[in-house]
Amino acid sequence: MGINCRYDGKNCLSKNLLNFLKDRIFIPLCPEQLGGLPTPRPRAYFASGDGHSALLNKSKIFSLGKKEVTENFIKGANEGLKVARYYPFTLAVLKEGSPSCGVNYTYRKRDKINGCGVFTALLKKEMSGLKIVSELEIKRYDKIV
Repeated sequence: MGINCRYDGKNCLSKNLLNFLKDRIFIPLCPEQLGGLPTPRPRAYFASGDGHSALLNKSKIFSLGKKEVTENFIKGANEGLKVARYYPFTLAVLKEGSPSCGVNYTYRKRDKINGCGVFTALLKKEMSGLKIVSELEIKRYDKIV
């Protein structure tokens, strides 16, 4: 979206995403910021598992500085869920690879793993019927949403 909310204080502006959203009502949010993490912040990763296992308290998320930040990620996911429940959204477009928003993959240290982020996992669990895609997948939804 061009909003500087990444861990490094930068953004991943996607002109395809902005074009996709130009005639739609949308609400941008960052679950990591909603969970109390600053921007910039150290990069975070799963020690094991993914967002589903973090919600079940079976895995932890750490910053590269070895500080555990699992609670911040869960809090941010819950705050984001409040927003999603308040508005009648049919689609969530999330940032691939993020420990919060990854849809198809996230990271364990620097290794890409199959799995999703904490916010994605919570949306899948609590918001049946909501289509969840990454910013890399929006082209296939352009005509149907």
